Amino acid sequence: MTSNEPTPAFADLLEHNRSYGEDFRLGGFDGIARQGVAIVTCMDSRIEPLAMVGLTHGDAKIFRNPGGRVTDAALEALVLGVHLLNVNRIMIIPHTRCAMSKMSENELREKITEVSGQDAWWQHFHVVADQHAALVEDVHRVTSHPLIGERAKVGGFLYDVDTGLLNHLV
Repeated sequence: MTSNEPTPAFADLLEHNRSYGEDFRLGGFDGIARQGVAIVTCMDSRIEPLAMVGLTHGDAKIFRNPGGRVTDAALEALVLGVHLLNVNRIMIIPHTRCAMSKMSENELREKITEVSGQDAWWQHFHVVADQHAALVEDVHRVTSHPLIGERAKVGGFLYDVDTGLLNHLV
């Protein structure tokens, strides 16, 4: 199989992509955040970052990870967004019923070890024992970062996956 031939595992997705490309009208953007927004949120598929705040393609920069935490990689993205991509508002948005807040780090390691059949005790999963405390910490990480600081307004919100509403907490 050559690199141009899709494996069966991706064939359906590539077929959908071909259809998507036939009507693609979103090209030509320069990569800046047209509405000046960056969103850090969870990778959970129940979250539609742009739609939930009335934005569309090209309006915002989005960084997703398990739990929606401001990790070192998220901070890197935010610094780039603030200095190069027009970001002047940052929303940090974890969500209700998040899997990353359901188990302790050790419980999650045990579960992954059990499911995978391999020792997962070396893997760090960044579980969130207290979402509100984590959100306060994450907002502080951004506002106290020397390359962000006062250059952007920062807010901490909790997204309710059952109502679609945001609660401004920090």
